[in-house]
Amino acid sequence: MIWGFSALNTEQVKAIKQLEDKLGITLLAFSGTNLKYADLSAEELDEMHKLEKELNLSLVAVKV
Repeated sequence: MIWGFSALNTEQVKAIKQLEDKLGITLLAFSGTNLKYADLSAEELDEMHKLEKELNLSLVAVKV
């Protein structure tokens, strides 16, 4: 299972915003997705890591 930001409806956003305001914090909502990780060769993984470093972000390889 892979986790990503949740797609929230208006009521969910409202409930989260109310709790954020009450607690004085920012909340991030995540949900699981049933994607499978891709099998990468060492060379492919190295290319992915280089791009992550170049773009200053994290990538996740999945099989769709």
